[in-house]
Amino acid sequence: MGKIKRIFYVSSMIAVIVLLAAVLWFEDYYMPLSFLLIGLAMIPFFIRFERKKLRAEEILLVAMLGAIAAVSRVPFAPLPSVQPTSFVIIMAALVFGAETGFLVGSIAAVASNIFLGQGPWTPWQMFCWGMIGFTAGLLKDTFWMKRTWARNLFGFLWGFLFGWIMNLWFLIDLYDQLSWPVFASAYAASFYFDLAHALSNVFFITLFSGIWIRILTRVKSKYGLLNPEDSLLKSPRSP
Repeated sequence: MGKIKRIFYVSSMIAVIVLLAAVLWFEDYYMPLSFLLIGLAMIPFFIRFERKKLRAEEILLVAMLGAIAAVSRVPFAPLPSVQPTSFVIIMAALVFGAETGFLVGSIAAVASNIFLGQGPWTPWQMFCWGMIGFTAGLLKDTFWMKRTWARNLFGFLWGFLFGWIMNLWFLIDLYDQLSWPVFASAYAASFYFDLAHALSNVFFITLFSGIWIRILTRVKSKYGLLNPEDSLLKSPRSP
C-alpha cells in the first residue's frame, strides 16, 4: 500500500509540473490551467482524508474548527486582511497535525465565502489557507514552534506569503498585460493589506495561542481525537 501511495503522490507532482509548464507555454489559457493546477495540488489531501477511518466525532471536530475559522472572518470583513482565520488554522494544525490543518484551512475559505462572496479567488484562498495549516502542522513538533516568538514569526511570514500567492490569480487574469512593472505595482499595492494580515496574525498568536493550544490539546488527549500517529497519518488498512 505504501508503494501505491508513493506512486500516486509522485504522479501528482509530475502532473503539477507538466501543468505549470503548460501554463507558461500556452498564454491564452493562463486562467483555466492555473485553476487546474491549484485543484491538482489540493486533490491528494482530500483523497487521503476520504480514505481514513475516522469516527464521527473526529469528522465533526474538523468541521467545527473549519466553521470557527470561517465565522471568525465575517465580523472583521470591514477591516481588509485583518481577521483571526489564519490564527485558528495555525492552532488547529499545531495540535492536530498537518493534514487537519490543511482541511481546516480549505473549509474555512469556502465556508466564509458563502457569506462574503464566492469567485475565482476561492480556490486560491482554499490553497493558501490550506498550506498555512499544512506547513504549521509539519513544524508543530519542532523546538522553535513551541516558542511564542517563533509562532509569531511564522504567522508574520505567512501573512505576506498569503498575499503574494493571492496576487497571482488576478495577475494571471491579465495575462495580456503581464510584465515586470505590472508585477511590481501589484505587489507594492498589496503591501498594506499583507502587512495588516501579518500583524493581525502576530496579535492573535501573542494573546491567545497559549490558551487555544491548551484547550485543543486537552480535547485531543481526553477524547483521543485526531491523533496523527493513530488517525490521520495511519493507513486505513493498518491494524
